Amino acid sequence: MKKWLFFMMAGLLAFTLSACGASNESSGSKGEEKKEPDKKEETITIEHEYGEAKVNKNPENVVVFDFGILDTLDKLGIKVAGLPQATVPAYLDKYSGKDYKNLGSLKEPDFEAIDSLKPDVIFISGRQADLYDQFAEIAPTVYVGFDYGNYMDSFKKNMETVGKIFDKETEVQAEIEDIEKQITAINEKATSMDQKALVVLANEGKVSAYGPSSRFGLIHDVLGFKPADEKIEASTHGQGISFEYILEKNPDILFVIDRNAALEEDATPAKETVENDLVKKTNAFKNEKIIYLDADYWYLSGGGLQSMEEMIGEVEKAF
Repeated sequence: MKKWLFFMMAGLLAFTLSACGASNESSGSKGEEKKEPDKKEETITIEHEYGEAKVNKNPENVVVFDFGILDTLDKLGIKVAGLPQATVPAYLDKYSGKDYKNLGSLKEPDFEAIDSLKPDVIFISGRQADLYDQFAEIAPTVYVGFDYGNYMDSFKKNMETVGKIFDKETEVQAEIEDIEKQITAINEKATSMDQKALVVLANEGKVSAYGPSSRFGLIHDVLGFKPADEKIEASTHGQGISFEYILEKNPDILFVIDRNAALEEDATPAKETVENDLVKKTNAFKNEKIIYLDADYWYLSGGGLQSMEEMIGEVEKAF
C-alpha cells in the first residue's frame, strides 16, 4: 500500500512539473513578444508659406521638385525616389538615370507618375507654387521657396527643415556654419572696396539686370558688393536692359549668368553676346573683371548646401 501511494505521488509530481515547464515556456514566449516595442513612426509638422505638412520622420519615398533641395539631399546621402529629369544640373547628372523615376519637368509635373510612387514627402519651390494643392492631394508637400530679400534666412530655414525631417540637424548646422564663415570673409573684402558690381542674366542675346533683394541679390545683400545701380527693380525675372545701359553704368565688376547654358546643351556661349563693342568700353572688361557664373548653381539649384559653397567660390574670383 505504501509503495503504491509512493509511486502515485511521484507520478503526480512529475506531471505537475512538466505542466509548469510548458506553461513557463508559453508565458516566456509571450513575454518576449511583449518586450518588442511597437514601432511607431514619429510625425513632425513642418510649417511653410502655404500651410503645414505632417511628415513622418526619415521618410523613404522622397520626391523632389527643387534642385537646391536635391543638391542638399545628395550632400547628406539621403535617397531620392523621383524628380523632374528634364533639366537636371550637370553636377547632379546621376539623378537623370533609370534608378530614379522621371516626374516630368519643373513647370509641368507628371502627376500620374508622382502618384504611382506613393511618396512619403514632396518638396516643391517657386516654380511649382501654383500647383501646391495638386501635390498636397498626393502626399505631404513641403514648400521650400526663397524670400530673396532675406536670402540667408530662407536658406537656413530650408536647410534646417531638411535636417529636422531626416534627423540630420547636427550635420546641417555644421555645414551652415562653414558657409557663414566663407560669407563673412568675402563680405569683409567686398565692403572694403570702392568697386561696384552689376549682375546680369544673359538669355538668347538679351540681358536682364538684378540688383539688391532680387533673385541673384545675394551678391549685394549677403556678399557685400556695392551695386552699380541701386535703382534696379527687384524681381525674379530681372529688369530688362540694353548694352548701352551696361556702358552707362560702367561697372567695375560684371557678373554674368548664362541661362541658355543651363537649359541647352549646344547653346551659344553668353560671352559671344556680352563682350561686344559697347561692353568692351567698361571698366569690367578693361580690368578683366567679367565673371561668368555657372548657371547650374545660380539658375537651377541655388540655395543648396553644395551650390551655396560653389556660388560663394565663384564670386570670390572677383578679388
